[in-house]
Amino acid sequence: MTGFVGEYLHTVDDKGRLALPVKFRDSLGPRFIIARGLDKCLFVYPHEEWSNIMDKLKALPLNQKDGRNFVRYFLSGATEVEPDKQGRVILQQNLRDYAGLNKEVFVLGVGSRIEIWDKETWENAKRELEDEFSVLAESVVGI
Repeated sequence: MTGFVGEYLHTVDDKGRLALPVKFRDSLGPRFIIARGLDKCLFVYPHEEWSNIMDKLKALPLNQKDGRNFVRYFLSGATEVEPDKQGRVILQQNLRDYAGLNKEVFVLGVGSRIEIWDKETWENAKRELEDEFSVLAESVVGI
């Protein structure tokens, strides 16, 4: 796989377990990182990509309060997980609370990472993005 792509509707069970899409599991490896993401979703990183993120965080100047606060909040919510034999991971309560995850969630492949969104939150965000998609394409990637 050259990157994570796709949108999958899944369910978080009563124990906080989520089965990740089968097509993502091999690329994630046996252990991977789940962290607070931006826009009230969770970011899921394979170890190789997590190493890249850590390198960028280490480069932030320690004397800048915004940098310290970002690193503090981002890393304190991160956790390494290992799926069970059914491919399920336990989403810690603090991460579920942060992203507002209840029963139904969307698992999105977004290139170098996976995002986990509350179903309703993603549907609302997607509606907004659909209206802006052409403008975003012109301003961000020039197509």
